[in-house]
Amino acid sequence: MDIRQSIQRQVYATVHGAGLDPARYDRPDGDPGLFGPDSVVWLVHGDIPGMFTGGIAALLLQSLHPLAMAGVDQHSRYREDPIDRLNRTAGFVTVTSYGSTAEAEAAIERVRRVHDHVRGVAPDGRRYDAADPELLRWVHVAETACFLAGYQRYARTPLTPGQQDRYVAEYARVAEALGATGVPRSVAEVRAYLREVRPQLAAGEAALTAVEFLRTPGALVQDPARGLVMRVLVAGAVDLLPHWAVVELRLPRPTALRTSRDRAAVRALSRVLRYGCEPSVVITTARARALRPAAAPAGTPRPPRG
Repeated sequence: MDIRQSIQRQVYATVHGAGLDPARYDRPDGDPGLFGPDSVVWLVHGDIPGMFTGGIAALLLQSLHPLAMAGVDQHSRYREDPIDRLNRTAGFVTVTSYGSTAEAEAAIERVRRVHDHVRGVAPDGRRYDAADPELLRWVHVAETACFLAGYQRYARTPLTPGQQDRYVAEYARVAEALGATGVPRSVAEVRAYLREVRPQLAAGEAALTAVEFLRTPGALVQDPARGLVMRVLVAGAVDLLPHWAVVELRLPRPTALRTSRDRAAVRALSRVLRYGCEPSVVITTARARALRPAAAPAGTPRPPRG
């Protein structure tokens, strides 16, 4: 196995576990899925460094909502098996982004069924329900903002303002299918929503514990090399957060030297990840599926021979 294959194998195993099956993205012919090859979602979600840092940043930001964090703390096994949660989250984003329409809709329905059982009482006495449209909106907006921030920071070519708005509008489709309401459709609406919801956000004990867990690579991976990679990605994720979130989560305050060092480390890692994982097996397979002519329905008369 050469170096490129080794990098790809380790990345796929960490992110997808045994759940990555390229065949899920290969049929039916002519099916663009929820978004299609010309979408901005395909562009943003195909950038590994941006998605890694943005995904971790989203987990950090999401932890600031006491009700969302209560659901994770009381119904998730992230401490016992953090990689499994990463696998499930990455699998959902991948299949809803690049899978066939049927595969994407089936993944959404599975998550909706899980949400039906995630409810309880937060430490502050308030009841929560993972199917609550407002909670779904919060989780989605945090993901959208952080995925976009990761792409803008580490992609080879950042999106234009118009493309950024397109991304937000396109990706809202998944949140709405899950049951979210009032989902922002532009970057300006994302910013307005974050300003609106900020007074409700606070870092409780569960959030601070989760943050410390993420910042301790040994809790996630045992291999020293992977531990180093995690430290680089977590530092890059913290750098994507708004200043008020960094303060609330009691993370180290950024300095010019720290910021410069962390960004350089992520960019160096990005070159390694791109070398090993591009072109993406999933995106290549999905693109071929979408661009192949759709099969004619059974019983369709053949065109006459000229």
